[in-house]
Amino acid sequence: MNRPKVVVTDIEGTTTPISFVKEILFPYARQRLPKFVALNGRDPEVAAALAEARALAEGADPVMALARWIDEDRKVAPLKTLQGMIWEEGYRAGVLVAPVYPDAAAALREWHEAGIALAVYSSGSVPSQKLLFAHSDQGDLTPLFSGWFDLATGPKLEAESYKKIAAALGGPGLFLSDHPGELDAAEAAGWDAIRLDRGKESMVAPPSKHRTVKSFAEIALASTTA
Repeated sequence: MNRPKVVVTDIEGTTTPISFVKEILFPYARQRLPKFVALNGRDPEVAAALAEARALAEGADPVMALARWIDEDRKVAPLKTLQGMIWEEGYRAGVLVAPVYPDAAAALREWHEAGIALAVYSSGSVPSQKLLFAHSDQGDLTPLFSGWFDLATGPKLEAESYKKIAAALGGPGLFLSDHPGELDAAEAAGWDAIRLDRGKESMVAPPSKHRTVKSFAEIALASTTA
């Protein structure tokens, strides 16, 4: 394919196994949530997230609502904020180390070296994205990225979100994800799109109309050796 000016990548099922998020990060945050809120509830950012969660839960106990949303994998901003803060403690303590597929890390480094701008668009908050790539088993990958986007940009299944990202990055490029719906939305906004199929570590989905690869190593971008 023609060399894009920018590549934007999803995280879960694309650069990182879904199991790390579902089986490690979510339970870690759920277990520590009540104590974290008790200790940090007066922190302005924590208090704001709790107030937003209480409003979304229509007055119900916000901690109980947040725990339920973790179980349901709800994409709600206050949950993502608090999860990110809890995960930060785990990363900085060395308890959490994020697995990144070696093929993804190798390609991202190569594309960055070739002058292709790289960015992330994930439902996880921008701080949690940066923590994951900073504390990966492939080293600190954050210097490779020049853009970070989360649900503050908009829902990942809406084309308008990808138009906003394109505007921020100087135009559309190539979007990588395991989710066909996200790829559909990106294409509707003028992006090229490739689906990563990591087998059981990708989203379970019907056959996709999008070009599908099993690793970043299969994505050859013009003027690179990927």
